[in-house]
Amino acid sequence: MKLKPIKNDRELNRALKRIEELWGAKPDTPRGDELDVLMLFVEKYEDEHYAIPASDPIEAIKFLMEQKNLSRKDLEPYIGTSGRVSEVLSRKRRLTLAMIKKLHEGLKIPYESLIA
Repeated sequence: MKLKPIKNDRELNRALKRIEELWGAKPDTPRGDELDVLMLFVEKYEDEHYAIPASDPIEAIKFLMEQKNLSRKDLEPYIGTSGRVSEVLSRKRRLTLAMIKKLHEGLKIPYESLIA
C-alpha cells in the first residue's frame, strides 16, 4: 500500500482494512513499519475529525457517585459543607484547586476529568 496522509473517510476505511491485514506483524519489518505508520495516520485523522470532547467535571463526579453509590453527604470531606456540595453539583459554584486535589486523592477521580 502506498502510504500517504488520510484525507477523508473513504481513505480512513481503506487504512483500517489494511491495519486489520497487518495486525500482528513483527516490529522492525516492512509490514510492521507499515502498520505503525498507518496507525499514526489513522490516529491523526480521527483526532482531527472525530475528537472526543473533554469530560465535564460535574458529570465525572456524578458518574462516580452513581458507580460507588455515594451520597452528597459522602462528598463533604472533599468539597465542603452540604450547601457547598449542592452549589458545586448544581453548577452554581466552580470547583477550586483544593477541591480538585481532595477529590483526586480521596476518590481517585483523574485530574483530567476534574479540570475543564
